[in-house]
Amino acid sequence: MAEARSGKRSVYFVDASHFVLASFLGWVWCFVRLHVRAASGRQRYNVLGALNAVTHELVTEINTTYITATSVCALLHTIARRAGSVPVTLVLDNARYQRCVLVQDAAKQLGIELLFLPSYSPNLNLIERLWKFVKKDVLNSRHHQDFKRFQSAIDGCLADLPTKHREKLAILLAHNFQTWNNVSLLGA
Repeated sequence: MAEARSGKRSVYFVDASHFVLASFLGWVWCFVRLHVRAASGRQRYNVLGALNAVTHELVTEINTTYITATSVCALLHTIARRAGSVPVTLVLDNARYQRCVLVQDAAKQLGIELLFLPSYSPNLNLIERLWKFVKKDVLNSRHHQDFKRFQSAIDGCLADLPTKHREKLAILLAHNFQTWNNVSLLGA
């Protein structure tokens, strides 16, 4: 991270978020019975993102089917083009499609270092905070009429990250990671 802050390296935190079209109601109590029409089926909007740890630039691969190893490879190529001659480190979780041989070979070919986080540690992945923010901004207490409006709302929020949401994200995406080193569970 010190090299990234000084401009000698680019560090990206990578993860996918699978947004599902549904009604996310905040309050449901009322005097009169109210029916909220829910979406039928299970339409998903998958966003594979790489968040630059210093500049908060977001690089994405988006689809409505599945995130696969080829999606991750496409993201790697996009990041490599943007980085130029600066070394790149990607911090990833242990999803199968990220840890496979295809992705590791593509990263090696592009000169990208892959740093895998320990299992069950979303607190160490900075992009998890971004996905929580997007879900809160776009989905909480909202009902989207159709999938097209749902996609537009997510795309609009992602497009507004460097402008409208800049100050909120500067605080949210600070480099303070919660860890549990030297914790005594017997003291309680």
